[in-house]
Amino acid sequence: MMSLSPIQIEGHQVLAIEVKLPKTNLLVVTTEKGYIMCGALDVALLNEKLKDRGVLAGRAVGVKTIDQLLEAPLESVTYEAEKLGVHAGMIGREAILKML
Repeated sequence: MMSLSPIQIEGHQVLAIEVKLPKTNLLVVTTEKGYIMCGALDVALLNEKLKDRGVLAGRAVGVKTIDQLLEAPLESVTYEAEKLGVHAGMIGREAILKML
């Protein structure tokens, strides 16, 4: 099952995506510029093999809900996210605000 839900963060509308898979959930909160995602995101792949795409993204591990994703510290971020001021350790909600 998959759900798409608009959510509000400090007056800004973003999109929350949850994909329920066997034994795991994929969680994403996205803006038009970038996104944060659960541990399934391969930041190294984005930074190395897909660097030319300039993907703006961050990864939080150990999260099981969209709310947890927004409140968790990011474990890793892409080079493009760093350029925007998003960094490892930053709370997901704060990173999304920088990606607006």
